[in-house]
Amino acid sequence: MVPYLSKGQGNTLMNDIKDSQNNIKEIVHCSEAIKKLLKMVRKVAPTDSSVLISGNSGTGKEMLARKIHDISYRKNKEFIVINCSCLNENTIESELFGHEKGAFTGADYKKTGILEKANEGTVVLDEIGDLKPRVQTKLLRLLQESEIYRMGSNIPIKLNIRFICCTNKNLAEEVIKGSFREDLYYRINTIAVTVPSLSERPEDIPLLLKHFLGTNMQIDNSAMTTLINYRWPGNVRELKNLCERLRVFQDEKVIKISHLPEELMTRKKQSPIPYDPGMTLAELNKLYILNALEHFPSKRQAAKALGITVKTLYNRLHEYGVFEQHSLHYPVRRRDATV
Repeated sequence: MVPYLSKGQGNTLMNDIKDSQNNIKEIVHCSEAIKKLLKMVRKVAPTDSSVLISGNSGTGKEMLARKIHDISYRKNKEFIVINCSCLNENTIESELFGHEKGAFTGADYKKTGILEKANEGTVVLDEIGDLKPRVQTKLLRLLQESEIYRMGSNIPIKLNIRFICCTNKNLAEEVIKGSFREDLYYRINTIAVTVPSLSERPEDIPLLLKHFLGTNMQIDNSAMTTLINYRWPGNVRELKNLCERLRVFQDEKVIKISHLPEELMTRKKQSPIPYDPGMTLAELNKLYILNALEHFPSKRQAAKALGITVKTLYNRLHEYGVFEQHSLHYPVRRRDATV
């Protein structure tokens, strides 16, 4: 899309972008991985290119999207986040595109959709991999033609929106599966950005702890070592929640290892698995999944830790011929259980 600039406005906006560069320092970090990421953001933000931000849950994808908006010429316009996984399938088109009075049963008035309200601003499509196929088609038209139609209308509405899409899924794999349109994938993937997991940048953990705990609480060496070695499956969000609990429940000013939740003691960051020439990748996957089932008290927790759905987990159990042993009426066995 072409930037919406009036005559004489370009220089002023570019100066505003430069003046607002300091906003990006709000992302607490010292790691080279985040420095490299923010360097890319500074180059991308002043453009109108669509951005696809990938990363695991809790890594800060939405926060990064906000930074892109804040140092762009759209910074004084609307910034709207739409969680695609929470949209109601029956009302999704009306919510996004709006509708005319009488467009369907119950449409007693004309409604302006979210996208129309966001004109000239930035729209973040969070978890875009969960967007319904029918809406994917309409979104593709908006990206291609810069226009939408309200439900019940054949009059196009021109829009100028910068789209930033976020996902914790591998959209290339979703395209192969047929659940995500290939043409839409290439349209939103103009600039691809990946936010690293917290375990990939452990040097940022002490800074983040200080940021979330404030200056009134300290962490002793043994507790800090444990926190750095923990693998943080929930990433920065999990660390932030931990700090909030510590602030609420701990009266002492120095956090010790005894103050930390037990799960941090039992789920430390794992060292790489050594290569075994006598084991195939398929056998390794099976062993890892079955070990996860023994480790976690529920199959839902095991699936979440493995990064797969419960349905996929059950498909694997069928494939391994052990479904009956792990079906709902069988309890999950723990390593410390007696047989």
